[in-house]
Amino acid sequence: MDAFARSQFTGAIPRNYGAPEGELLPPQRGGYDDYAHPPVPQPPPPRQRRGFAMAPATYILLSINIGVFVLMLVSGVSPLAPTPEQMLHWGANIGYADYMGYGELGFLHDQWWRLVTAMFVHVGAIHLATNMWCLWNLGLLGEQLVGTTGLLSIYLLTGAAGNLLSTTVNSSSIGAGASGAVFGIAGLLIVLLSNKGLPVPPQELNRLRRSVIFFAVINFIIGYSAGFAPIGIRIDNSAHLGGCLCGLVLGLALLPFMLQGRKKYLARQRVVFTAAAFVLALFGYWIANFRRG
Repeated sequence: MDAFARSQFTGAIPRNYGAPEGELLPPQRGGYDDYAHPPVPQPPPPRQRRGFAMAPATYILLSINIGVFVLMLVSGVSPLAPTPEQMLHWGANIGYADYMGYGELGFLHDQWWRLVTAMFVHVGAIHLATNMWCLWNLGLLGEQLVGTTGLLSIYLLTGAAGNLLSTTVNSSSIGAGASGAVFGIAGLLIVLLSNKGLPVPPQELNRLRRSVIFFAVINFIIGYSAGFAPIGIRIDNSAHLGGCLCGLVLGLALLPFMLQGRKKYLARQRVVFTAAAFVLALFGYWIANFRRG
């Protein structure tokens, strides 16, 4: 079971930072031209989007994760300590489980969908709350840099990368949670926030990037420390590492195109995300055949 310390940063990139504001000069009365050419009323400034409209992908992902957990509770799953059978029933990830009395289950038995469904299944309320807090903070920031479709794609790709690495390291352990994807978004932000051309004051940009780095480092330390301390939980650091590495690679591929215009940036995203999905599929196919052999 993986878990997180809460992220300690806040902040968002203003969408119109540095944009010139309209200004009306006071009319000069007394001349003919003042009446022939009256000042043109200026439209009101655009209203800043908030809530769902500001980051729809983030709130969609939060809703899916929370909704799955509510359905698990309604079906009788324990809110604090679900059983392995219940976790597997709701889509948790595992390499193989035929010898555990569950029948032929798992990614290595061609149940590829577990690599995705496991991103939305959590091992209790505390696990859900910590992951959703981190997802909310990182998602609100990340969605402003990659867009709605971009964040959804990054969540799925980095979450799958984390689950694949977790399966590779230990194919008999049950894994679940959004942590791989959360670390993936963090890895992406560490790279993209290094772009000095973003319309954000350098001090604020550096603060945000340091906060994301601190989040990743402190959670890696907590995760690895849990393996040596009898704290009663198991943190899947391989899923964290796989998600973070995937996010870093995606960020490096997108970084040169961030300021080249929306059309080029979106086209670059499509190419990068398609290539990443293909590479992950090949890696999963190789792992499955390697284990079976």
